[in-house]
Amino acid sequence: MIRVMTIEDYDEVKALWMTIHGFGIRSVDDSREGIERFLKRNPATSVVAIEDGHVVGAILCGHDGRRGCLYHVCVEEKYRLHGIGKEMVVFCMNALKEEQINKVSLIAFTQNDIGNAFWKCIGWTKREDLNYYDFTLNEANITAFNK
Repeated sequence: MIRVMTIEDYDEVKALWMTIHGFGIRSVDDSREGIERFLKRNPATSVVAIEDGHVVGAILCGHDGRRGCLYHVCVEEKYRLHGIGKEMVVFCMNALKEEQINKVSLIAFTQNDIGNAFWKCIGWTKREDLNYYDFTLNEANITAFNK
């Protein structure tokens, strides 16, 4: 079952993130407070997948009124290759369309071979015509990668 994510899902979603090899978790943005802030700003666009009574997939999805963005797309390893990831992406895309968003982007780490293969397989286009830049406003918001 695919449904809108709520803050009540946080503990299970974070537990899922912790099982994903190479997954980057930000100390501030991915805290309960950070996710609650994100979900309040984007109440109908993030999603969880529920199987066997627990969260097996999740996507943080939001927009700025112009462009949508997908973050932290993941499916528990034993549930992969069953269409759950694609179903969640379609849910998010439909939610963004409802909010009149016409373009969606995401960032995948270059070493995320599984994720990059997934995006290519479901028809997303890798951009070669731009550079991605970052500027850190809060040095306390560090990323830790799961081993």
